[in-house]
Amino acid sequence: MVSIASPSLAAPPRFLCCEDTLGRTRHRPPPPPAAVAQFPERSMAAPCPRPRRIILVRHGQSEGNVDESVYTRVPDPKIGLTPKGWRDAEECGLRILDLVAGDGADDWKVYFYVSPYRRTLETLRGLGKAFERSRIAGVREEPRVREQDFGNFQDREKMRIEKEIRRRYGRFFYRFPNGESAADVYDRITGFRETLKADIDIGRFQPPGERSPNMNLVIVSHGLTLRVFLMRWYKWTVEQFEGLNNFDNGGMLVMQTGSGGRYSLLVHHTVEELRAFGLTEAMLNDQMWQRTAKPGELNYDFVTDGSSFFTHLV
Repeated sequence: MVSIASPSLAAPPRFLCCEDTLGRTRHRPPPPPAAVAQFPERSMAAPCPRPRRIILVRHGQSEGNVDESVYTRVPDPKIGLTPKGWRDAEECGLRILDLVAGDGADDWKVYFYVSPYRRTLETLRGLGKAFERSRIAGVREEPRVREQDFGNFQDREKMRIEKEIRRRYGRFFYRFPNGESAADVYDRITGFRETLKADIDIGRFQPPGERSPNMNLVIVSHGLTLRVFLMRWYKWTVEQFEGLNNFDNGGMLVMQTGSGGRYSLLVHHTVEELRAFGLTEAMLNDQMWQRTAKPGELNYDFVTDGSSFFTHLV
């Protein structure tokens, strides 16, 4: 049983988390007529509805997933899907279709962000087969959600040794020679999150004249990158990140708006599913709180409140 952490009823929050400003009215002077003509979304008096979901999708099975020697002769960004990977992608598209169409709304749409790697672009094409043209609001290729850089052409034996060293050093901070650490990925995901937040704030996904609450964002990316995205969004610690498990190929995780307007993993997923993914009891309690909390509120019972960092307060 997951307990529910009660939101604070005290003074307004002193700090804002990554999604706290989403959907909040911003007080700006009215733009001049020329600006309204160029940017019609700025003329809206009220904030645009937030997308109902942010759906994180890992690419289907790739050639590198079944034969690591591929990395020694093919650049990582050019490694494609296997036949099974294409099936993974198409099946994932059908699951997304069932999910978003299951709300019963007539005006739902999907908008995609995709890593520029071949396997993610092919995954996008595979899952996109589930949708009619009128349901696709747009696509943006986004290099910041690319795979962690492991270096250039990889030596299999050297990579095996490096991964063993990473296991002993720690998955978040270990940097591959000529490549990246998960901490490096965190930095570029932070920039992407700012872009995503701005896009949500101004209703970038809404066609001209439309303000539908039934928009769904789909981020097609890679296992570690998606785990880092969740870490950044929910402010999970390094220790919590290192306890997470990878997505399956063609797997997805759904961040969905709860009754208060924030995104929670527990609106769509079960406690058991999130435990299998690696969420601790504290993280599950926070997701339970996210289900009903409003943007601008803070969960003072979560790890980021500070008490867990000071042993004399425990």
